[in-house]
Amino acid sequence: MSGTMKRSCLWLVVASVVIAGVADAKPKKHRKKKPKPAPKEEPKQPEPEIEVAPDPVPTPTPPPTEPAPPPAPVTDPEPATKVVATSKPARKHKRFYVRAGVAHVAPLAVSRELELADIDGAASLAVQNGPIAGSGAEVSSATIPALSLGYSLNDRWSLETVLGVPFTVKFRGTGTIADESIAPMALGIPTGVPALGPELGEAKAAPPLLTAVYHTRPGARLRPFFGAGLAVLVAYDAKVTNPILTEVAQPDMSIAPAPGVVVQTGLEASLFSSVYFRLDVKFIGLMLARATVEHIQVRTPELPLFDTVEVGTAKMSVWVNPLIVQAGLGADF
Repeated sequence: MSGTMKRSCLWLVVASVVIAGVADAKPKKHRKKKPKPAPKEEPKQPEPEIEVAPDPVPTPTPPPTEPAPPPAPVTDPEPATKVVATSKPARKHKRFYVRAGVAHVAPLAVSRELELADIDGAASLAVQNGPIAGSGAEVSSATIPALSLGYSLNDRWSLETVLGVPFTVKFRGTGTIADESIAPMALGIPTGVPALGPELGEAKAAPPLLTAVYHTRPGARLRPFFGAGLAVLVAYDAKVTNPILTEVAQPDMSIAPAPGVVVQTGLEASLFSSVYFRLDVKFIGLMLARATVEHIQVRTPELPLFDTVEVGTAKMSVWVNPLIVQAGLGADF
């Protein structure tokens, strides 16, 4: 083969390669592939439910008790103002109270037998030292103006006393001292001394007392109360008033102070505002009044040798035990 043919064949091969490369470079149109149908799924069988018991909830252990902290002070003035506006105003506590009225003092007296002492001289021919059998004494009652004053410690407790006009207490003889002569005979001879009768003597008396009072229903319209305390009977200006014992001379009479124990009860009723009506009953027990009469002289008209005889000293011991009923009006302030 000649050289010219060889070159012609070589160019044909190169041209074929170039044409093939250009053809391959053109974009190829992609065909859409149809999606393959999904395989049919068989229906799933429901799985059996298994009940599982819940785990037990552990009981919480309470924390150790600690004292509650004190409430915080209220600093916001607005809530406090609202509370005051909606609540009722607090009742003002009044410290003092006074009740003025009358009191009836009725002694529940029980007497011991009267005793004679210091018998000497001619009197010893007719009487002897010691008690007079069947004799006794009693104390009269009295009605006086009275004032109850009290100081309230709080709504329920108060201290209270009673001020009254001193009244006259009269001692009366009972039994043989009133009905029979204390010296009828001397050595078998009548003395002519008559029976003394009921009148013995009298004295001015005042029973100051102090009680602690408990009010069961403070602030109510009807207020019962109870109390207890101490009292003392103070007597002065004592004198013998029996005409037989004072015919020759005035004997000396004295009465010792007599302490006692007080129990009290009563009721107060609110009338209007701070004005109250009060009914009060007090009993003073264990109050023993001891009276002594000295330098007693009596006439003996049937004894020719003795015109008068000094009997000596007489002693009276009386359980006074007064019951005091008091009524009055007053106010708290």
